[in-house]
Amino acid sequence: MDYPNAPWKLWQLLDPGISAEDWQQAIYHALHALDGLPALNAGRDLTSLVDTILTERQFGPEHWRLSAIRRFYYSAIRPLLPVSLRPMLRRMFLSRQRNNALLRWPIEDRYVRFQVEMLRNLIARRGVEELPYMALWPQGRRYAFVLTHDIESSVGQDFVCAVADLEERFGFRSAFNFVAEDYRVDRGLMHDLRERGFEIGVHGLKHDGKLFRSRKSFGEQATRINAYLREWGAAGFRSPFTHRHPDWMQALQAEYDSSFFDTDPFETIPGGTMSIWPFQLGRLTELPFTLSQDHTLVSTLAENTPRLWLDKIQFIERHSGMAMMITHPDYLRLPEFFSVYEKFLRVMSVRTGYWHALPRDVARWWRGRGALPGIGLDEEGALKIFPEGSVGTIRVGDSRSDNDPFSTIVVRPGRAVVDLRNSSDLPMFSHLLPAAMLLGGLGFLA
Repeated sequence: MDYPNAPWKLWQLLDPGISAEDWQQAIYHALHALDGLPALNAGRDLTSLVDTILTERQFGPEHWRLSAIRRFYYSAIRPLLPVSLRPMLRRMFLSRQRNNALLRWPIEDRYVRFQVEMLRNLIARRGVEELPYMALWPQGRRYAFVLTHDIESSVGQDFVCAVADLEERFGFRSAFNFVAEDYRVDRGLMHDLRERGFEIGVHGLKHDGKLFRSRKSFGEQATRINAYLREWGAAGFRSPFTHRHPDWMQALQAEYDSSFFDTDPFETIPGGTMSIWPFQLGRLTELPFTLSQDHTLVSTLAENTPRLWLDKIQFIERHSGMAMMITHPDYLRLPEFFSVYEKFLRVMSVRTGYWHALPRDVARWWRGRGALPGIGLDEEGALKIFPEGSVGTIRVGDSRSDNDPFSTIVVRPGRAVVDLRNSSDLPMFSHLLPAAMLLGGLGFLA
């Protein structure tokens, strides 16, 4: 049971009484949440089911291949189009894209409900109201909030400092992804951004839609991309136009990728992983972006407020997910884009309860949380967990009586160190004692 994306790895439940049979039954009784998805054709083997969802394999073996028309558009037509005309073309196909999509948008909740129903079934089988677990985010924060930017051209690069200044004003930091060989990358700007606490990432070699033209071509470009990852000291990669292929991308020597998304019918390759949480994509930690791109919001949908972003964040918060967004300095230099982004940051700056972090830190946290055993005893007999982690409890509300249209995961962070000799700590954690004693020899799990 060491599959990295298995539900027991995601939730890290701390009840040693949960058996493999409990998990199997919980999964079986949660499958109804996935009704209507091609993934169910993969059978009821959990590894195959989850893999076909997270990798988008449920959409077929040709899913990641652009049609001949799309390849021609991105390689020959789009570069010649004025930026102002591109949104008009996107809007022409808006209804068709949404109507043909297999996944819902802006919220696709079926994979989330699948996870929630498993938890509901486990709680029922254990005969309790809640279960303790390793909280998904540091210090028991309710959800993660991550900002990223893709710099498509030298014009966008010239506006990077203005974007960084705006974010600093509201107390935020972000990752800026540079295209390595399309324009003259400003190394001084990179240095300045790092000094100010921002992150640098690689956004492909050229922004021309040709990265995934063939596996051979991708392998050749991956070698050069890996060289830039090392040279720039970059941990992350995002593909231009979010073109992607889960198998080919294993050639990348990045710590994480962020070319996938949970759901979006407007991307050049529509679809989605349906996950609002990070996951392992082979050797890469995948950080799917879960908020619509800025050009989709402002240009395609003609929104002039961050309403859709903020509504989606409410869903993500309720389920302890990750709110990751992509914006582009190339577009943010336009007043209508900048205004929406500024409004969004202003709202988020006064909200609390989330973990704001750079994507590399999220990826490292996620890998660490998934790799370490959950609990252990230190030499003084205190239950300890890995640094900045916390023990929380999960209680799944009754969706039939809950005013919330989505089943709710209630997270109550526990203390990072729970003293098992303190009687006030024992009621909640008494059933963890057998497992804690077994792991006692591990000491502090750092």
